Amino acid sequence: MLCNFAGFNHSVSVLVNPVNILAVESSCDETSAAVLQDGRVLSNIIATQKVHEQYGGVVPELASRAHLQQIVPVVDQALRQSGLDGGQITAVAFTQAPGLIGSLLVGAGFAKSLAQAWSVPLIAVNHMQAHVLAHWIEEPLPAFPFLCLTVSGGHTQLVRCKAPLDMQVIGTTLDDAAGEAFDKIAKMLELPYPGGPMIDRYAQSGNPDAFHFPVPEIKDFDFSFSGVKTSVLYFLQKMKNREPDFILQHKNDICASVQKNIVHILIKKLEKAAMATGIRHIGIAGGVSANSALRHALTLLGQQHNWPTYLPRFEYCTDNAAMIGMVAHYKYQQQQFASLDIVPAARTAW
Repeated sequence: MLCNFAGFNHSVSVLVNPVNILAVESSCDETSAAVLQDGRVLSNIIATQKVHEQYGGVVPELASRAHLQQIVPVVDQALRQSGLDGGQITAVAFTQAPGLIGSLLVGAGFAKSLAQAWSVPLIAVNHMQAHVLAHWIEEPLPAFPFLCLTVSGGHTQLVRCKAPLDMQVIGTTLDDAAGEAFDKIAKMLELPYPGGPMIDRYAQSGNPDAFHFPVPEIKDFDFSFSGVKTSVLYFLQKMKNREPDFILQHKNDICASVQKNIVHILIKKLEKAAMATGIRHIGIAGGVSANSALRHALTLLGQQHNWPTYLPRFEYCTDNAAMIGMVAHYKYQQQQFASLDIVPAARTAW
């Protein structure tokens, strides 16, 4: 039996019997399982697939095979760490969209089987909505309305949040996502996969003002990073013709300059959206929100305007099942359950 009080802070919900949710995340190349009790994370296990490193990017077929190998031990470890067993699980949640279709099918099929075997409700979760609700895993919790810049390898979005399950995308990328631009530029620099964190690492010792790249003029709150990626490519080709060892000699400065450019684009759009909407509680989410320069820039933006800013812990920035479970926590309160014939989708609007 669930008793809801006014407000959306999960810490004020009173549950006669605890709601224990097992969540599964398998949208890309992380196999993750988590157990949440009344919105509190009891376990969050993440298995990263190393097989893609030699290819310089995620290979969809290899990703789905790795999920098949890892999902049973990952779920088992999540249950063991939580101190619960299958008989105590109240609902099973899974990532329904978006993502790699083969990877999503593994998680969806496994979650459906568990829900059916345990005779508990099934909850379908949008991966991007989950990135936003990662902010509700730990204190301090953002106040509503909340404006979130969600940045990952496949998405760059500005999301206006009125409530945990009431979100609106007000800006998105027109081509490449910011994380994709980081990874592709890293490949130009012959950095190992995943390239985004490597650029961040080299940038720590570089001069962000050493080189300058164009900032695209995109209307409203949308983004574009294809031009940035192309300008870096042409720049590197030109400089290597003059100096064959240019990348090797200037790798730190190139990384710092690229990072400054992309972070500037992201933060300026976030600032523009906050000013236009009047929303003062702002945050970042998604894998790229682990970038040190972006986190620092958000903090400075908040200090400049006296806006409360929110940064998820690194564990909850990248793909993880705890954030899937957090969406499921609120969906359970609203009795938003899925039927067993639901299918995953590589792309979806929400």
